[in-house]
Amino acid sequence: MTDHPGFHSLHEETAETLPVEGSLPDWLAGSLIRNGPGAFSFPGGSAVDHWFDGLAMLYRFTFDPGNRAGGAARKGRVDGDAVHYRNRFLRTDTYEAACAGEFDGGFATGETTLRSRLLTFLREPYDNTNIVAERVGDDYLALTESPRRVRFDPDTLDVLGHDEAEGDTPTGQLACAHLKRDPATGTLLNVETAFGRTSRYHVHALTPDGERRHVGSVETEKPAYLHSFALTPRYVVIAEFPLRLDPLRLFKPGRQAPFIEQFEWEPERGTRMVVLERTTGEVVADPVTDAVFGFHHVNAFERDGGREVVFDLETVPDATTIDSLYLDRLRAGSFGALGAQVDRFVVDLGDATGTGRYRVGDASVTRETLYDGGTALPTVSPARWCRRHRYVYAMSTDRPVNEWARGVLKLDTETGEATEFDDGGYFGEPVFVPNPDGDREDDGVVLAVTLEAGADASSLVVLDGESFTERARARLPHAVPFDFHGRYFPEVRARRSGAE
Repeated sequence: MTDHPGFHSLHEETAETLPVEGSLPDWLAGSLIRNGPGAFSFPGGSAVDHWFDGLAMLYRFTFDPGNRAGGAARKGRVDGDAVHYRNRFLRTDTYEAACAGEFDGGFATGETTLRSRLLTFLREPYDNTNIVAERVGDDYLALTESPRRVRFDPDTLDVLGHDEAEGDTPTGQLACAHLKRDPATGTLLNVETAFGRTSRYHVHALTPDGERRHVGSVETEKPAYLHSFALTPRYVVIAEFPLRLDPLRLFKPGRQAPFIEQFEWEPERGTRMVVLERTTGEVVADPVTDAVFGFHHVNAFERDGGREVVFDLETVPDATTIDSLYLDRLRAGSFGALGAQVDRFVVDLGDATGTGRYRVGDASVTRETLYDGGTALPTVSPARWCRRHRYVYAMSTDRPVNEWARGVLKLDTETGEATEFDDGGYFGEPVFVPNPDGDREDDGVVLAVTLEAGADASSLVVLDGESFTERARARLPHAVPFDFHGRYFPEVRARRSGAE
């Protein structure tokens, strides 16, 4: 079968100013920076086995409504609205090793023992940070599931160095790829997993000035695979899926296998929903529900005066979704991992004493399906983070899945209505950018990259947030491999010199 075009290696790096078909809103003048695997094969003939292990490449889209600077580009001049585009590999230690033919394994590539891999994580944590871009204080960071983060220049996309935890706060060998930002304070939180005879999830906060503070820790018998978590103004929620790793195997000879295959699916454990209070660091609830698996928490909020913690989560029945992301299966057209549904979980913290003091054991959890059609990489407006939201945006697929997402959707969680946009291409994650002067939750635009079917190019599509119809498009000079996540940074703007 012909390889799917979204899983090719892109070795070309370029910087160009792209003309826009349609019109950009005047207020859209920042940058979308996307992150994902740019190459799956390297000089010397080596290659990776899994989508998650491709070499990190950043893509920057800087919006220039009216092209006020006259935007001279490397290939001509643009009048009217423009997008300044640049893509670049992250020149990390992993990148240099891969180019030298010395790539020794990642998430699901390269067989080793669990003990050997975790010792490697301790000595020199993995730095192929290909999942998301984030801003911490004045630093722009590329992140993966390692505590080792890579600083980069948001204009040139050059690597500026590594950013690792300092001080006496507890750390782990793995970290959630997705930091969560509290918009009220600007504080970012994350969860790290420390493996040992007593394993723990360490929750820490990063203040706007870059200070790292320990929030609390949760002991666990067998650490789960965690890609993200949920955040509300008062609580951190860890969904401990039953994809577990036995830490006692650290101290015994182990079998040779890719790192992710060291985890085992144990559905009889169910899914433990750990709720940790951000101020005290105490666990106030840990009810267990049915066994599910998921990568991405959509958003979370509180209601009933804080007694109920509500969070939306993309779920699949089990962890076989990870196996479906091996490149040989994806290139053959097997996309089972995309067929997630959007579920809403409500943890009632309980209050047996009527004092507002919640105790472990008093809580319960319920689950409701908001949308049972196929979705992937769901997001909400950043203006609704940690607050009640109405709209969810996601890649749109069939269930069961028979091809890559051919559209993106807007889900109304109040009515259950889903509005879809497709242009015949293959879509990645949609990112909502709110109008800073808007007064509706869907007043803004949705940004998504689409790979044109049967063509050798991708396009950036700008959709109206309310009507979910196309208002602008910029065609890229090449076809972009399917990436992971993007962030919009309003402060990263076009340089007035017009030079790229």
